[in-house]
Amino acid sequence: MSRALEDVLYGDLGPRAQAATRAMSVAVAALLLVLLAGVVYGFHAAGQFEGRLWEFFAWKTTWSFLTQGLLGTLKSAAAAAVIALVVGLVLMLGRLSRLRLVRWPAVAVIEFLRGVPTLLLIYVCFLVLPSAGIRMSAYWMLTLPVGLSTAAVVAEVYRAGVLAVPRGQTDAARALGLDEARVFAHVVFPQALRYIVPALVAQLVIVVKDTTFGYVVTYGELMQNAKVLIANYRSLVPVYLAVAVLYCSVNYAISRASRRLGRRMD
Repeated sequence: MSRALEDVLYGDLGPRAQAATRAMSVAVAALLLVLLAGVVYGFHAAGQFEGRLWEFFAWKTTWSFLTQGLLGTLKSAAAAAVIALVVGLVLMLGRLSRLRLVRWPAVAVIEFLRGVPTLLLIYVCFLVLPSAGIRMSAYWMLTLPVGLSTAAVVAEVYRAGVLAVPRGQTDAARALGLDEARVFAHVVFPQALRYIVPALVAQLVIVVKDTTFGYVVTYGELMQNAKVLIANYRSLVPVYLAVAVLYCSVNYAISRASRRLGRRMD
């Protein structure tokens, strides 16, 4: 790559480029504000901001019902995250194995789980497995598919982190007499985790969002309870706004926790 091209791609922006970037940012922000104003006006014209559609939020039972749904979401997401992290690690180890009898089945499982939509896996647990005599609770019919679907992606995230560790680190560890298992556990994997924490956090956020498929199996998660409130009070926008705030709060908490974890690992 020539020096001039490298400066264009990676060099600091010049005065004109900075001015153009600021102008584009202002234009995009203005456009978003106009779109937001249009949406708010549309909701207002449809009567979604009338007091009667918001008054039930002053009731303790409403927030108790939403809290139950939020706890159901967190319970399912936490178990699915554990499944994804553990199974993803096993699949990653299989994919990096030197034995074909181990590597190719791991590759097949990863590609299958990555290619099949999570919703389809939920339908398999909900409709197909019971016909074969395998019955699960609504909790596991949601949690297991979400965890397995995420595990395939997590396996690839793990693998990317492992491959990003400099080769010299493993060579130095082997030179000290460490076997392959100890090299991976004490040298390679701890360093790989530092690279992949942001990607893992992104997958955990997706896990929380995927729990909204709980309506398929009538599992009492946050979105399912929100739909019950909408059906009872005909309050579409207020309920979805409240639920959006709750989801954003959970995901923000996950991001904050990941940043603290990243600082401790540095």
